[in-house]
Amino acid sequence: MKTTRRGDLIINGLGSSNGGQFHLVTLNGNGSINSDIECEELECNGTGTLKGNVAATSTKVSGIFRFHGNIEGEKLKVDGTIKIKQNLSVKSLKISGKAHVEGRVKADEVNLHGIFSVGEDCEAENFKGKYRFTIGGLLNAEQIDVEIYGDCKAKEIGGETITVKPHKGSFIGTLFKPFYKTQLETDVIEGNQIVLENTVAKIVRGHKVKIGPNCHIGVVEYTDEFSQDKNSIVGDIQKV
Repeated sequence: MKTTRRGDLIINGLGSSNGGQFHLVTLNGNGSINSDIECEELECNGTGTLKGNVAATSTKVSGIFRFHGNIEGEKLKVDGTIKIKQNLSVKSLKISGKAHVEGRVKADEVNLHGIFSVGEDCEAENFKGKYRFTIGGLLNAEQIDVEIYGDCKAKEIGGETITVKPHKGSFIGTLFKPFYKTQLETDVIEGNQIVLENTVAKIVRGHKVKIGPNCHIGVVEYTDEFSQDKNSIVGDIQKV
């Protein structure tokens, strides 16, 4: 985003602004912006609300913030908690905390190390995730590589290469494994190369399909290669 030199907007403590065009916007404490905002950098610390649409080259959320409109830009990094009432469109999305988008998500890169929920579709070039996600519509990306922890869900999943496995790097997760369900649930998975563990799906379609342990699949349709772990259940296997 190219802009001429603009002023900065800084809110410390309790305060509000009517929005506008700025270079740097920083919200510290409990701040709010009541209309659309356009800026190069947006930093959200503490708690606050942005009631309009946001167009920012770079947005970072370290506190607890609610966005009532759309967010678009180059980068969004979430270290705290963010709620977006409408749609999100960025090139790079990094989530280390918790993010909830009620509408659609479109990104080049999604890197998840926390909790991510999307009300509608999520579209990306690369979707790499650890821990938990819920996608209300289609999760679509060329490369999908996820390590799940807890209950993960998506209506449908589509991509070139799809890999799903449980996250094994947490001591707490190992300690409470008998009591904590780690599983991906979806209706349909469709791709070229598919490797699945801990997955429940009605239909899996692909060229090369590997069903690893702890899966329960209704139907697998494959064209080239298929293998199945002895600890998984597949209702019907069809070579097409």
